[in-house]
Amino acid sequence: MKKIIVVYGLISGAVATVMMFITMFIADRIGFERGAYIGYTTIVLSLLLVPAGVKTYRDHYGDGQITFLRALGIGLAITVISCLCYVLAWEVLYYNFMPNFFDKYGAHMAAKLQADGASQAAIQKALADAQRYKQMYANPLLNGAMTFMEPFPVGLVIAVISAGVLRKKAVRQAAGQPQVAV
Repeated sequence: MKKIIVVYGLISGAVATVMMFITMFIADRIGFERGAYIGYTTIVLSLLLVPAGVKTYRDHYGDGQITFLRALGIGLAITVISCLCYVLAWEVLYYNFMPNFFDKYGAHMAAKLQADGASQAAIQKALADAQRYKQMYANPLLNGAMTFMEPFPVGLVIAVISAGVLRKKAVRQAAGQPQVAV
């Protein structure tokens, strides 16, 4: 079981990590909104390895059977490994290649608000929010915790759905009846 969790978690994390690096390095060309769409699409796609891992466990180690709780546990473990890879990738990117990320993001939000005709107070609030996030993200632990919370809810939902869909209980055999798999 541990091998499946680690392998599927690392593959999921690798997919998310590679796409994060690609997206962040082209973010200036595609814009923050498209980057966010690509980012969350990538997170969902990488976490599709959760049901694949649960199914692999069920079929190869569970003799075609798995309970909801076991499936959920496996799915969450794969999700956590994937999320930790995602956090590690972001920390490397943020501190080494993008220390001015929130300055650029704040300027982007201010320009967008100005183009939409927002008040100067709203624009100043957006710039202040970006600076507040920049200060919070300066702490690596807080940075990691907040980054972990980007993909984890998606993985949690996928793990719950996977556990519900893939669960299979053992077939009870009636006396004198041949066992029939469902």
